[in-house]
Formats: sequence, structure tokens, C-alpha cells
Amino acid sequence: MNVFDWLSNMELPGLDTFDIVEVKFKGGRKEFFRNVDELDLTTGDPVVVDVPNGHHIGYVSLQGELVRLQMQKKKVANDDNIRKIYRVATQKDLESYEQVCKREMPTLYRTRQIIEEMKLTMKLSDVEYQADNNKATFYYSADTRVDFRELIKVLAGEFKIRVEMRQISLRQEAGRLGGIGSCGRELCCSTWLNEFKSVSTAAARYQNLSLNPSKLSGQCGRLKCCLNYELETYVEALENIPKIEKSLLTKVGEATLQKTDIFRKIMWFCYEGESSWQPIKTLRVLEILELNKKGIRPDTLLENEVSTKAESDVLNSDLVRMDKKFENKKKKSGKKKKKKKRRGNQQP
Repeated sequence: MNVFDWLSNMELPGLDTFDIVEVKFKGGRKEFFRNVDELDLTTGDPVVVDVPNGHHIGYVSLQGELVRLQMQKKKVANDDNIRKIYRVATQKDLESYEQVCKREMPTLYRTRQIIEEMKLTMKLSDVEYQADNNKATFYYSADTRVDFRELIKVLAGEFKIRVEMRQISLRQEAGRLGGIGSCGRELCCSTWLNEFKSVSTAAARYQNLSLNPSKLSGQCGRLKCCLNYELETYVEALENIPKIEKSLLTKVGEATLQKTDIFRKIMWFCYEGESSWQPIKTLRVLEILELNKKGIRPDTLLENEVSTKAESDVLNSDLVRMDKKFENKKKKSGKKKKKKKRRGNQQP
């Protein structure tokens, strides 16, 4: 949920500043409030805001024209339903709120005991007290519908507060609890990601990832949200990659696809009975597919391989002939020298 307001120190000419501020609460929850009294606020300031049946304390996360864009994105209307900001929180307000927050963990543990005693099929993940200590929100997850009317009565009688039960998804639960992902960074859902999009196994198939549930699933037990981050790039790159439904036919034999490098546009093929892979460019693969459709088998997978071999054989044969000629000349010249020496030794 960490954001940086790039437009906080910029003023638009001829326009009044936007009077609505985005405020962040516990667990990354964000809401919009109107700055009626034109308070001098900066990002990170604690403020006391108006909530139903009381007040609460949050922190300014965004202000200015970016708030207008956020409201348009989230389809929040700029009407009278937006509540106001009372004041900037004082030290006394923060101290009293800190005392209220200390009730959350004991309430969480005791509520879990009550749920076990009542044998309700629900999992309580977090409790958030309002700053005025009059209301508490209980966040839970459940696979089926739960009748918690009796639970609300018990909680209200034991803790002397107004109770609100709010069901959240497993992804939201992981975001509230937090943790470290397999990448070594803090979970996206607990830092900056506030909208959860559906993730399917097709995203892993497009990216040539192994369909291993233990590697593809996050701490929430669902597919990782980061599978969608680069999906569009892979889909665009796959448009120029030929689809291989059958083996490629050559005079050497049938070649099956082993691996594809989408961005380098290289495909590795292997002949039957061989362990070595041959990298082939996608353009060459398209040529071979067109030849196979016409019933033609190329000599090999590589381009101009036979011709280059023939040329190399001709060059090698010429070199061998030249070497033989030079060897014959050397032998003849050596024999002539030996004969001259013998004749010179025979003279008196």
C-alpha cells in the first residue's frame, strides 16, 4: 500500500485544489474523505475522520488531483455521501488509539475460542477496533455460508462493543496477515496491490511454466497474482511463434519440439533416437512446415547444410590434391640430390 504522490508539490494554474483526500487504515483499507475545513495536510499525517456512529483515526495516503483519478478508477461519486475530516490527530488522540489497539489481539484469541465452542465453520483472521472504542470489525473467511447471529450476540455482550462481521477472500486474508513471497520480497497484496484479478492456469501455459501447484500457488493457496504481470508481453510474443502440432519431417528423420525461446524466436528440435538439440529460427520452422504441407522433406533442419558440406568436401579434396603434388615434388627433388651426391663420391 506504499504510494508516492508525484504531483503533491505541483500546482495547476487557474484551478482550485481538490478537496477530497484518500485516507489509509489498518490492513491497507483506503477510503475517501472531504477536507471541509481546508486543513494543511501532507502525506502520512494522522487524521481523525467521521465514520458511522463515531470517529476513527487514519493516515493520509494521497491528496490532490491524483485522488480525483483514483475516484474515477474506483467509480466513487463525488457527492454528499463522502464524510469529512474532523482534524489532524493530536498526541492525545494517538495515545488513546494505541490503547484501543492493544485490545485487538486478546479479542482475536478469545473470539477464536468462542468460535470453536460454537463449532462454526469459519476462520477468523483479524480484528480492527474503531478509535472511539465503540465498534470492532471482525474479518473472517469461510467456504460456506455461516450463521453468526448468535456469535454477534455473544461478542457484543462479552466485549461491550458494536460488532461487524466482514467476510474476506483468501487473497485478502493473506494481504492482511502479510508475509514474504518466494521472490524474497514482501507480498504484493500486503504492500501495493489493492485489486485482485482472476488468475488461471492458462497464464502459466503461455509463459512455458511447469504446472506445479506448489510453485505456482502463493501463501493464500491460490495461483500467484504475479503470473498476470508479464502475461500480455508473452501473448504478444507468441503471435509470431508457429504452432507445432506434429513432428517436422526431414530426410534425416522426424524432429520433435523440445523447447521454445519466445523472445529470441528460437525453437529447439531433436531427432528421434538422439539426445542433442538443434536450435532453429522460427522463420526456418515456417519454411519446413510449408514444405511438409506440400509433401516435400528438406534434407535437414538447418539451412543449406548439405550444400555447405559439399563445398567443404570439394575444398578439402582440392587441398589434398595440392598436398600430394607438393609431396611428390619434394620426393623427386630429394631423389635427384641423392643421385648427385653419389656421383660426386664416385669420381677419383
